Amino acid sequence: MADVLSQSEIDALLKQLSTGELDADEIVDEPAVKIKDYDFARPAKFSKEHLRTLEIIFENFGRLVSSNLPAYLRKNVQIDVMNSEAVTYSEFSNALSNPVLLGIVNFAPLNGNILIELASNLGFTIIDRMLGGLGDPLDKPRDFSEIELSVLERIFTVLVDLLREPWENVVEIHPRLERIETNSQFAQIISPSEMIAIITINMSIGTVEGLMNVCLPFMTLEDIMDKLNTKYWFSTMQSKDSENYVEFIETAINKAQIPIRALLGRSSIAVMDFINLQVGDIIRLDSHMDDELDVYVGNIVKFKALPGSGAENYAVKVTEIIREE
Repeated sequence: MADVLSQSEIDALLKQLSTGELDADEIVDEPAVKIKDYDFARPAKFSKEHLRTLEIIFENFGRLVSSNLPAYLRKNVQIDVMNSEAVTYSEFSNALSNPVLLGIVNFAPLNGNILIELASNLGFTIIDRMLGGLGDPLDKPRDFSEIELSVLERIFTVLVDLLREPWENVVEIHPRLERIETNSQFAQIISPSEMIAIITINMSIGTVEGLMNVCLPFMTLEDIMDKLNTKYWFSTMQSKDSENYVEFIETAINKAQIPIRALLGRSSIAVMDFINLQVGDIIRLDSHMDDELDVYVGNIVKFKALPGSGAENYAVKVTEIIREE
C-alpha cells in the first residue's frame, strides 16, 4: 500500500506545481495491477506446457502412423500436428457433423475414455483403398454401412495400438478400441461442461486430406498431469539401443511373404493357334530339358535352378545365386 502524505507534504507539492518547479507530466503513477479474467465455466485446467507436451506426444504418434498405415492402404500417408487447445466438451461435440466417425478408446489404466474423430472423406478413402479401389472419396457424404464400419474398425485398431509407444515416457497405457459411433449424441463420455484437450492432426492419404481430432478429457489425464511437461518427458526418454532395432527389423523382414516363381521357358504362337488349343496339344518352348531355369523373386532374377520334384510336388534345385541387381 502506498504511503499517506501529510498535510505539509501536500502543501509543498501544490506549491511546487504552482511555481513550475514540478511538472505534472513527470509524475508517473504506479502501474496498475493487471487483472486476468477467470471464466468459472471454463476453468484453466490445461496449461500451455501441458498442451505443448501433448503436441510432442502426438508428433511421435504421427510418425508411427506415417510409417505403419501405408502397409494397409498401399498409399503414402502424411501426418502433421496442427495445433492443440483446451475447450469444453460441449464445444467439441456441437462442432461435430453427421455422419461422423468417432472411435471411443478405453485408456486403461487411466480412468475414462478418449475420442478419436476421423473426417468422413478420410473414412471413405480408407474403405475404397481397403476394398481395392483408387482411394477416391465420395462426392456426397452418406451414412456408413455395417460392412464399411467393420473395415474401418481394423484401421482404428491399428491407430489405437500405435498410441502405446508415444505415451510410454509418461505412463504405460493399454488402449483398447471399444466401439465406433457415427452419431455424436451416442458418444457422451463426459459431462458437457468438462474441460478437454483437443489435438488437431492433418492427415493426407495420397491426394485426399482431412482432419483427425483426438479428444483427451481432463478427468482421464488428471492423475498424470504433473508428468505432462516437456522437462519430465525428455528426462524419462529411454535410450534406444540401435541393435535392438536392427534385430526387430530383421525379424519383421524374415516373416515377410515374397512371391517366387521359376520360369520354364517362353514361346510365341499365333492368336489363331491359341484359340484352337486342345487338351494334349504341345507348345514348344525356347529352352531344353537340361537347361537351368530362371528363378524370380518378385520381378528380379535371383537364382538359377534345375527342375525336379519333391514330396509329390513340382520343385526346383538351386544351382546358382545371382548377386547382381
